[in-house]
Amino acid sequence: MHIGAAMFFTDYSMAPGELGKALEERGFDSLWAPEHSHIPMSRKSPFPSGGELPKKYYDAMDPFVTLTAAAVATKTLKVGTGICLIAQRDPIQTSKQVSSIDQLSGGRFLFGVGNGWNSDEMENHGTVYKTRHKLARERIEAMKEIWTKSKAEYHGELVNFDPMMSWPKPVQKPHPPIIVGGAFPYGARRALRYGDGWMPHRVRKTYADVSALIPKFREMAKEADRDPASVPVTIWGAKEDESLLKRDRDDGVERIIVSLDSAKADKILPELDRWAKLLRAVA
Repeated sequence: MHIGAAMFFTDYSMAPGELGKALEERGFDSLWAPEHSHIPMSRKSPFPSGGELPKKYYDAMDPFVTLTAAAVATKTLKVGTGICLIAQRDPIQTSKQVSSIDQLSGGRFLFGVGNGWNSDEMENHGTVYKTRHKLARERIEAMKEIWTKSKAEYHGELVNFDPMMSWPKPVQKPHPPIIVGGAFPYGARRALRYGDGWMPHRVRKTYADVSALIPKFREMAKEADRDPASVPVTIWGAKEDESLLKRDRDDGVERIIVSLDSAKADKILPELDRWAKLLRAVA
């Protein structure tokens, strides 16, 4: 089982290259960056975790820029979007960004995707909230066409383009792993339909611990004619609990993600050192 770390990179956090090096030195396998283009002041959509929306959501840097900086500063560390808001993004431009970062990193990119919760933010991008799930699926399907074909075209209900050419293609074949975020059961179903992995939060309002749902997810995979091994589970929200980590390892979880504060090295590095000890204990 691997352990990754995520941070909202801001102008008051560690720099992505600095954090990437620190993670690689301590045996972490991946660095993840979230995405919010902006936060509308209307705030009609409540924060899923409850309470006030943290400041870092307003301040987050672009994930493709920060992850490129981290990839350049490291040699083996994987870099991933956690998550990329596909329903708010042009698929042609996004496909090029994914291919470019996969090229620059030497095939170390993980494409974490999700459909989002902030209706205000989506509407500013011209996205209709009620059809965001269909839109996201069609955009993923369209990007797969671009990544895998020299002359790509896609004709869906919401995404449509005639034959076109776009390079570079990704290093990873057929494309970087598409790891679909979302709660059980809907996020799990989307992962099985068009993903290469499922990335749920450890805890959500509808369940106390996602580990209890992993056997159900694997049964869903078999029913969908997917090999469960082809859709590994990444759990978002690690706890400093050796017994829990060992249980996740024994349950066949591929990766656990530690959520870090948007802070400087003096606060973050001691936390990483504690996690490094847990890594060795669980290995």
